Amino acid sequence: MEDRDWTIIKVLSAEKNITKAAQVMYMSQPALTSRLRQIEQEFDVQIVYRSSKGIQFTPAGEWLVGMAEEFIDRMEHIRDKVRHFSDENAGTLVIGASNYFTMFTLPSLLRLFKEKYPHANFTIMTDWSKNVFSMIHAQKAHVGFVSVNYGGVKNIHCLYEEPVCICYHKPFTQEDLPRLPLIEYQSDYMIQSRLNKWWRRNFPVSPIVGVRVNNLTICREMVQNGLGYAFLPQRMARDIGCVYMEINDDDDQKLTRKTWMIYNNQAINLPLVQKFIDFVNAMDFQLPKDSLHSPVDGLVS
Repeated sequence: MEDRDWTIIKVLSAEKNITKAAQVMYMSQPALTSRLRQIEQEFDVQIVYRSSKGIQFTPAGEWLVGMAEEFIDRMEHIRDKVRHFSDENAGTLVIGASNYFTMFTLPSLLRLFKEKYPHANFTIMTDWSKNVFSMIHAQKAHVGFVSVNYGGVKNIHCLYEEPVCICYHKPFTQEDLPRLPLIEYQSDYMIQSRLNKWWRRNFPVSPIVGVRVNNLTICREMVQNGLGYAFLPQRMARDIGCVYMEINDDDDQKLTRKTWMIYNNQAINLPLVQKFIDFVNAMDFQLPKDSLHSPVDGLVS
């Protein structure tokens, strides 16, 4: 069976006349009749009855009419899908992102990109920054967003830098910290090492760990409910409306947390990926100063 044969069956069903069907198919009547015989020979069954009033389909022929309609619809769907994939503004972006970026920035970023490129789709894989680097190395993701630079990726762009803050539900001083409960959360090793170094430089005793959690989202809720203080990125500290204090490193500079976009050279060969990278690089990720805003408010094009 050729693709055209299914169309012949469908047109014959609609016209109930070989002459008219041949006209619709831009075929001669003998050519259409010959093709109809070949279809019947292939299935070894009679498809139509011929009479002076036209043609009638046999039960087998009626079943083939239904199959013809299904086949033609399916092929049209396939053609539409293939045309969709050939559109440089369509496709699926595979993104690896740190938990923090996924929670605070990625949803609004994807919404804005989707508004510009409505045929873009996304697959999101959330993991620690170190594992996101592995995704990019292994080409399991097109683009990654990380909070720690582990190196080894040629294409890396710093999107923004924000202070790390001590956040508590009521006014406090730095001297109060050794007596207050700490909400400790699991973080990338390099970030935690910097915080540990800062603590040892400022206090002779270990912190009092009141609660241990495995991610920033739970940590934020614990702080907001007055269960202790935590070291949070400034965007998150502002978001929960608690009292927060920026801290300085050894050189009396603000202790900050950076966010990078990473990708490999193979990924940018895909037009939609390149458009996404250009789109992200053109964004302003800075949070407005001197006021409390949600992260979405700080992400503008």
